[in-house]
Amino acid sequence: MNGVVLLILTVGLGIIAWASTRMHALGFRRRVGTRASSLPHHYGWYVALWTAAPPLIFLAIWAATSPALVTDMVVHTPAAVQLPPPGFERAAILSEARSLAAGQAHGAFHALSRTLAPAYDAAQTRIDWIATAIVLLLALAGGAYAYLHIRPDFSARTRIERVVLGLLLGASLIAILTTAGIVASLLYEAGRFFSVVPVTDFLLGTHWSPQSIDPRNPGASLGAVPLFWGTFFIGAVIAMAVAIPFGLMSAIYLTQYAAPRARRIMKPVLEVLAGIPTVVYGYFAALTVAPAVRQFAVSIGIHWASSESALAAGLVMGVMIIPFVSSMADDSLAAVPSSMRDGSLAMGATPSETITRVMLPAALPGVVGGVLLAVSRAIGETMIVVMAASGVATLTANPFASTTTVTRQIVDLLTGEAEFDSPKTLAAFALGLTLFLITLLLNIVALNVVKRYRETYE
Repeated sequence: MNGVVLLILTVGLGIIAWASTRMHALGFRRRVGTRASSLPHHYGWYVALWTAAPPLIFLAIWAATSPALVTDMVVHTPAAVQLPPPGFERAAILSEARSLAAGQAHGAFHALSRTLAPAYDAAQTRIDWIATAIVLLLALAGGAYAYLHIRPDFSARTRIERVVLGLLLGASLIAILTTAGIVASLLYEAGRFFSVVPVTDFLLGTHWSPQSIDPRNPGASLGAVPLFWGTFFIGAVIAMAVAIPFGLMSAIYLTQYAAPRARRIMKPVLEVLAGIPTVVYGYFAALTVAPAVRQFAVSIGIHWASSESALAAGLVMGVMIIPFVSSMADDSLAAVPSSMRDGSLAMGATPSETITRVMLPAALPGVVGGVLLAVSRAIGETMIVVMAASGVATLTANPFASTTTVTRQIVDLLTGEAEFDSPKTLAAFALGLTLFLITLLLNIVALNVVKRYRETYE
């Protein structure tokens, strides 16, 4: 039996164990003077887990190891004597033989592949039967062990809750371990980079040209200040100049002026912007906004304006993060106690004065937190700057000039043909570590601001 059939068989055995054990546990209620410590379905789930969990764990391990076992069995057959030494050609022949045996191919470039296909088929069949026997043995042994423990005073519910608690703990640990793995890989590779390039040259240097690195002084061409400036200029200046006014004004309108029906329609429509894939924003920036920005610059006399300007990428990025600012500002304004608004209006203040002098100051911590989260989202954006921004690192405050960002350079460095151990490629990890630390700091500050705000008004 193949893996899919074994998986279905395991699930079926678990269902049978659950149903039969539940029927058995229902009989506890008919016994005079007997009170079960758990519900019938708790007993059923206990036996079902013992029946299905060990085979499923075995199948997960078996799926990862069985291809190597099958190949090892084929290599030791008499038909494999003519195989070339280990290398690309040997691997290609074995791959073709495996595809022929599985019915995924009908021809092969190597005649030896056709010779080895029957051996692959026989080895795979043998491995599948061994797996079937082990699955059945584990399922029956686990089910029998659990079934023998079923009695009225057995607390199956406690054990099921422990299993669920373990699954929840494992799910939470996956996110933590994944983050730890990412940080560890960044630290390791960035450490290799900084062993070649001094930290001061990287963080304070103003010349970025990874295509022309001097082996005697690689740090002279890997100064990241232009990248940091371009990231800040596009993501924190231009994008925020678009997102903050429009996001804040939309939040004010939706919370203070819009009718309930208009709010029910406009708020979901506004939040649709957050669900648009960033690659779509990138196409829009490269094909529509960038040419329009350059045409506008030419019309006002700036003939040297770039078609990959910072303004084009920043405008589209600002539109993308409007929902982030609007949503946080909306929640912050809505959380301000209505007594503050009513008291201001009762004292004779106009609605606009109430908003500017009472509501916004009270909601300012939440608004600031939303802005900081939006900034961290903007400076980490990749697809828009890859498709609309330039790859040339320049220190300029002219929005019509070309500039680049950290994320754009990471993509360029890791998609080139340079050796992985070269300073050019390792620079991507140093940039990634720096960007990670910056966004982490912004998120921590934003969350602390929002937390302080919630403690004030909850």
